[in-house]
Amino acid sequence: MTGKDYKAGCPPSENDFVHDNGPAANTADEDTVNPWNVSTTSAKGVDYDKLIVRFGSNKIDKELVDRIECVSGQKPHHFLRRGIFFSHRDMHQVLDAYEKQKSFYLYTGRGPSSEAMHVGHLIPFIFTKWLQDVFDIPLVIQMTDDEKYLWKDLTLEDCHRFAVENAKDIIACGFDVNKTFIFSDLDYMGSSLEFYRNVVKIQKHVTFNQVKGIFGFTDSDCIGKISFPAIQAAPSFSSSFPQIFRGRKDVQCLIPCAIDQDPYFRMTRDVAPRIGHLKPALLHSTFFPALQGAQTKMSASEPNSSIFLTDTPKQVKNKVNKYAFSGGKDTVEEHRKYGGNPDVDVSFMYLTFFLEDDEKLEKIRQDYASGNLLTGELKKILIETLQPMIAEHQEKRKKVTDETVKQFMTPRPLKFNF
Repeated sequence: MTGKDYKAGCPPSENDFVHDNGPAANTADEDTVNPWNVSTTSAKGVDYDKLIVRFGSNKIDKELVDRIECVSGQKPHHFLRRGIFFSHRDMHQVLDAYEKQKSFYLYTGRGPSSEAMHVGHLIPFIFTKWLQDVFDIPLVIQMTDDEKYLWKDLTLEDCHRFAVENAKDIIACGFDVNKTFIFSDLDYMGSSLEFYRNVVKIQKHVTFNQVKGIFGFTDSDCIGKISFPAIQAAPSFSSSFPQIFRGRKDVQCLIPCAIDQDPYFRMTRDVAPRIGHLKPALLHSTFFPALQGAQTKMSASEPNSSIFLTDTPKQVKNKVNKYAFSGGKDTVEEHRKYGGNPDVDVSFMYLTFFLEDDEKLEKIRQDYASGNLLTGELKKILIETLQPMIAEHQEKRKKVTDETVKQFMTPRPLKFNF
């Protein structure tokens, strides 16, 4: 309820309680941010500074970005430089341990609700791959096919099939098979005693009232939903993967994810010390906006709000030209005179994610704001950025065979020096 961590013998004071912490208590002028719904009334998108205060996390400042560069020996990823990953929990602690030769592992995931993923789904995986490469650490990726069965009108078989299909897209991002384990909940829960035991321990230490407060569950929700958060929490503990960590409980977990997933891990961090585990650290990303504007995030269930990884170059061009919300003026004359607003323009927002050249991006921002660059020209730059990126992804995905997926999804030791 407070957004703060559990500390034995230190109950929260009255001043600690935040009336708006959680999906069940949003006021009309507030952004809605929870694992199932993201919306705001602002054309600029969610107010992330307010969200940091509301969730009780810490801002990723220049000092932390510089420290990541110093410890990793690599130039920070443009997602860090541009504030796309903007918030964290305990990242300094992870870096402190790494400097003392104590390694950590990465955990991220995907809820497979459709066969095709959209470009927004790539964001955590692009960044996670960078972290895996620069720190040379293992990664576990949870496919929550069980969650999608509980929340969506889908068959169990479809959810599992989507998990395998989505895994192909994830593998196409270039993850190292020797350092990456991808697992479906429907498969792994039944085959790993240690994973299930951790799930049960978590379930025992979270009350129904707590999950109602954190996630906004109601009395009419099925019991599967109420117990699911413990399943998403379990990969945060290294003992859930004995084949990788040989039973060790002291390997810390770092979770790169969108900030709408934070409620799961606030709960996890609260439970961890009570069951003898380390609290996971987190890196939070902003949301990838829908084509129609930053009031909502891109959704796979809304075809015209999304650019899918299966789209042809022509479909990409048509969607951007037809649906991408513009920050430009109504006429060319007005736009030349007053300039456009890159802060609300979806095409410019997408370029901040996918155009790696900082100087080129800044020039586009200045030209658009001054009126030198028209909306149609900005959309053309985005189309020319997305088309080869998606085509390259499709080529890589074609090379991912069923045998490759099986390799990634088989429980096995990973190359990991700890």
